[in-house]
Formats: sequence, structure tokens, C-alpha cells
Amino acid sequence: MRIVVAEGLTLDGVMQAPGHPDEDRSGGFEHGGWQMPYFDEIAAGEVGKSMAETDGFLFGRKTYEIMAAYWPDVPEGDLFGDVLNPLPKYVASTTLEEPLSWAHSTLLQGDVPTAVAELRNRPGKNIVVLGSGQLVRTLIEHDLIDGYGLTIHPLVLGSGKRLFQDVDIRFPLRLVDTAVTSTGAIVANYEPDRG
Repeated sequence: MRIVVAEGLTLDGVMQAPGHPDEDRSGGFEHGGWQMPYFDEIAAGEVGKSMAETDGFLFGRKTYEIMAAYWPDVPEGDLFGDVLNPLPKYVASTTLEEPLSWAHSTLLQGDVPTAVAELRNRPGKNIVVLGSGQLVRTLIEHDLIDGYGLTIHPLVLGSGKRLFQDVDIRFPLRLVDTAVTSTGAIVANYEPDRG
């Protein structure tokens, strides 16, 4: 399987609380829900293409708790819920304990990079990382990410958690494809340039 990071970002790299005003107010963040006004049919189509290639999801503890509090109760017919709910969800956490509340969720045991490397060696399509900034930085440090699906929105927030915050490693990426939405967001898919 491939490990693919899928993130919505502002132009200044903020990834915090894209979906809802109360999603993640940590650090005094007051701009939650910033991504929603930019979601259009083109963005939905790009998400649909990504989901068709998804065999599971990988979350850090905080993102898992946010997602598990909302998505299990979404009615059938929801674009995201119909994919998120039945697929396997893997959770990297040293503080959560089994059983996890969201159906089809598994707590990764032991060393996170080792556990993710084992997932990566399984047959299949993509395991998608949503949110989970701290986990993403750990995966970057261990060269475990095979793709980045970044939707960059025409918005600067000036504060908030950033995807590449505190990353102290140089790693070149190769652009695979792009799309531009009607709202000016750029969907850019990258792969590590390991050559």
C-alpha cells in the first residue's frame, strides 16, 4: 500500500480545523471551518477520485478523536461518510486504549514508524492520512510518505497549526497532477522525488 497525506491548506500552510468552527480551537485558534466556502463540484470530484483509490485511513490521536465524534453518526448517502465509516482506520497513539469507539478502527501497537512500515508493505491501494500533523511529521522523518494530495486555498490566516511546522528535513517533491477549482483552490498531487 501507499501512504498518502491528504490535507487542505491555506496559502500560509495552515491545516488546523478546516471543516468546522469548533473542530480544533487549541492554541486559541478562532478560524475553524475556513475550508468549507471553497468546496465546489471540482473539489468534490477530486475527493471522489482520491477515495476510489483508498483502502484505509491513518490518524493521529487528536484527529481520530475529532473524526470519531462526528462521522459515525452521519446518515448514509454522505460523500465522505460512505467511505470513512466502512473502511479500516488505523490510529497511532500511546494514550488511547482498545476498544476504539469508531467501527473498523485499530490501534497501532509499538513503534509508530515500524507499524506504519508494516502497513505499507501490505498489498492494496492507498492508506490516507487526514489531518494528524504530528503524525505526518513523524512519517516525514522516517521517509514513509508516498504521496501528498494538497488542496491549497486562496486564503491567509496568519496563525494556526501548519503542515510542515518544525520539519527540519529537506525533501524534494515531484508534481504528479493538478486541478484548479472554481473558487481558486489548487489541488496539487506530489510524490517524493527519491531519485
